[in-house]
Amino acid sequence: MAEQKVVEVELKTLAYGGGAMGRLEDGRAVFVPFALPGEKVRARLTQEKRGFARAELLEVLKPSAERIEPRCPHFGVCGGCHYQHMSYEAQLAAKQAILREQLERIGEIKDPPVRPVTPSEACWNYRNHVQFHIDGAGRLGFERAESNQVVAVKECHLPDPLLNGIWPQFDFEAVPGLERVGLRMGVEDVMLVLEGNDPVPPELTVEMSLSAVYRGPDDEKVMAGDAALEMEVKGRRFQVSAGSFFQVNNGQAARMVDHLLNRLPLTPQTRLLEVYCGVGLFSSFLAEKVGDLAGIELAESACEDFATNLDAFEHISLFMGAAEEVLPGLDYRPDVVLVDPPRVGMARPALEAVIKLNPRTIGYVSCDPATLARDARLLIQAGYRMEEIAPFDLFPQTYHIESISLFGRD
Repeated sequence: MAEQKVVEVELKTLAYGGGAMGRLEDGRAVFVPFALPGEKVRARLTQEKRGFARAELLEVLKPSAERIEPRCPHFGVCGGCHYQHMSYEAQLAAKQAILREQLERIGEIKDPPVRPVTPSEACWNYRNHVQFHIDGAGRLGFERAESNQVVAVKECHLPDPLLNGIWPQFDFEAVPGLERVGLRMGVEDVMLVLEGNDPVPPELTVEMSLSAVYRGPDDEKVMAGDAALEMEVKGRRFQVSAGSFFQVNNGQAARMVDHLLNRLPLTPQTRLLEVYCGVGLFSSFLAEKVGDLAGIELAESACEDFATNLDAFEHISLFMGAAEEVLPGLDYRPDVVLVDPPRVGMARPALEAVIKLNPRTIGYVSCDPATLARDARLLIQAGYRMEEIAPFDLFPQTYHIESISLFGRD
């Protein structure tokens, strides 16, 4: 194997993905994680392509005036955080700039209407859900930056303090087939979720009050307590099963709900379609404002949770299946469509089907500015205009950017 080249490079800007970008002597862009614009660093090239390279930070030769001391001793090795070396104010400014750059470059949107980022009330210990990988010795950790190697950790400053009081007590041996260990905090309960590729769950001794579920390759098995727990946003409780998605930052989830209630054109006559509706977090609040609401969701557990969480409403319908399969044959003509796709964005057939439904307004909840920009370009080409994009910082100390975009047409 060829020896990896060590270079000195001056970094110019932050890029989406957590690294700072500079230029090599041959003009190629190079991305260096845990570094900042304005810094001169020594780095080892770990990946080289024709147009760019990625590198591992070895030494900061000239630090930025913006650099601060990270809170966690694992920062720079563990890949869970990316921005602990920046003040929170600098993180917010960087995320707004990166979102704008992605929309301009990928979406080809001139001067996109990006609002200031809504900060998280807590920038530490904000997560209601944490998921660990397991190393060869059975220790909990996270994947190393730019690799799938697990780094064992002794502390983490992102989970809620209640969760941080629990996970260090776990004593896992190296169990073949056990891949991930998750903890989720509800209103009155904590759930342990074990994931593995063995159909038979590992032996588990629980000496604390919590629910435990094993998610194997074929099904789920409840090992202790219940198969779901209750989460709360804006005083409303939601059933959330072990396999169902729910926002990890409750305070920011509430602010996103408020934004949708304030910005979507909702009346008692509105017909609203929510695609990727999950357990019904947004639908449960929007249903009170509209005359009819339909949801589309693929995950079976989320569909069951949705049915429970919106049971009080009689004007709700739910279609179970992949959006790209359900939407083309959907006999429903919405005034407003709200989409909340996974990180990969909307499948092209799903997006084209939404455009054919011809809603007056489309709300797009995104957790990835690159795929948002790609889909926004197609919506604009189809005759929609981007009216505004509101970023919300659900994930302080990381590069992840959540946003809500509104698209309208005459």
